[in-house]
Amino acid sequence: MFQKSLFPHRQAAAPAAARPKTLLRHLPWALGCALLAGCGKPETAPKRAMIVPVRAATAIQTNVPVQVLTFGQGEAFATVSIKPLVTGQLMEILFSEGQDVQAGSPLFKIDPRSFEAAIKQSEAMLARDLALAENATQEARRAEELLKTESVPQRQYDSAKAAEAAAKAAVASDRAALENARLQLEYCSIKAPINARAGNYLVNQGNVVKANDTALVILNQISPLYVEFSVPEQYLHDIQVNQARSPLAVQVTIPGREAALEQGRLEFIDNAVEAGTIKLKARFENQARNLWPGQFVNVSLTLSTQTNAVLIPSEAVESGQKGQYVFVIKPDQTVAYRPVVAGRFAGESLVIDQGLQPGELVAVDGQLQLVEGTKVEIKREEAKAATPTKAQP
Repeated sequence: MFQKSLFPHRQAAAPAAARPKTLLRHLPWALGCALLAGCGKPETAPKRAMIVPVRAATAIQTNVPVQVLTFGQGEAFATVSIKPLVTGQLMEILFSEGQDVQAGSPLFKIDPRSFEAAIKQSEAMLARDLALAENATQEARRAEELLKTESVPQRQYDSAKAAEAAAKAAVASDRAALENARLQLEYCSIKAPINARAGNYLVNQGNVVKANDTALVILNQISPLYVEFSVPEQYLHDIQVNQARSPLAVQVTIPGREAALEQGRLEFIDNAVEAGTIKLKARFENQARNLWPGQFVNVSLTLSTQTNAVLIPSEAVESGQKGQYVFVIKPDQTVAYRPVVAGRFAGESLVIDQGLQPGELVAVDGQLQLVEGTKVEIKREEAKAATPTKAQP
């Protein structure tokens, strides 16, 4: 108590000394609040709506062929294996390998000398038997005259008539032998039976060839030409119905040469279904020789035509939980979500059966960035329209 009364100023000073420490201790907190208070009310510019660049395509309305796409293989219209009809030495080959030959043009020549000799022999035998037949005829006439006067017995007359008939038969046989010998000589010159393209030589000049045994060359007729292909049996009824009206059109392209189109028509429907498919053949005139026997080709069989179909590029159609949809670009450059019902493919395009009208603009890419009402910018240099090519059921 005494000390308090003697130094009253010390008791007043003590709180003053503690005050600075309190301020220092709370200074960081105060500065933080000030900073937070300053950050809580920034000066910001107005928000700008995001614009998504997209490619766009216009839905078009056109007639689309209903086609079945498959692959096939070229088949020669006719194939002939040339074999000799006589035995002899192959003297000449009158064509080049791979050459186009015409029906009737000579291909091979077999040594004809033995057949020429056979003709001479047959001619000699015919001349002899003609003379014998003439004599037998005269004897039969004399016997007939004598029989009328009963100068000769009936038996002698009958013998004369039999000899005459035998002589005439011998003449007929000789004439047939001569005709056969001449035919054998003709066979020494082998000619092309059809217009075709020759393959490689199977026998070289100088070899002895055997009748009906040795193949000399294979001829393939490639103009016209068949393309054989198969389609699933589910299309058989449609093919039969439409083929009955008129021959169905068939197009083929050669892999790697898509621009080389050949047009043909269906000519053959097999008489049985095998392993779930039906075999078909189409005929192609093949004047440009684009197709070749054994060659694999892409085949499009046109069943019918769908009129006034709406087409858009296939990449414009997306699939979601509720089905397929597109984003339609409205005049104000915003997009609208539109459910659609897609049909079959038509090349790179897709037929839209429901949900879209001709002339409407749809987004072709960038769909992941789009929602209802998103504003878009169309890449004009890439804007396009759907292009119908081939359709597939």
